[in-house]
Amino acid sequence: MDLKEIRAVLKLIQGTDVEEIEVEQDGRRIRIRRRGVPAPAGAGSMVPAHLGHVAAPIAAGAQVRETTNLITVESPMVGTFYRAPAPGADPYVREGDKVEKGTVLCIIEAMKLMNEIEAEISGTVHSILVENATPVEYGQALFLLQPA
Repeated sequence: MDLKEIRAVLKLIQGTDVEEIEVEQDGRRIRIRRRGVPAPAGAGSMVPAHLGHVAAPIAAGAQVRETTNLITVESPMVGTFYRAPAPGADPYVREGDKVEKGTVLCIIEAMKLMNEIEAEISGTVHSILVENATPVEYGQALFLLQPA
């Protein structure tokens, strides 16, 4: 299941009373649960979703959750997402790049301060979920990483 398909599922459930949905395709499974909805007893790892968020935080001081072997890096703050250190510069990472724990993935500008967001695990960048120079919210999914 690729990012476009996940976004399509999220779009379908927005504005509905659906609190949780699980989709399985080609042996990969994703479960999306709106924030604030308690998990059913005995439930495995969940992928909370609300307004386009795909999973839980994993950045400086954040928490880690796993879904179908992908780790989601979420924004630890509100700000503007930048893939590169300067306009016209090469991006910090691209899809398919291998990263080590501590590798800078992006920066988020908040109140004129540039905050480097680092990988909390070693692995491969599976997906980049945000366009360059766009506003992000706290908890918004930024990257999906495949652990090494």
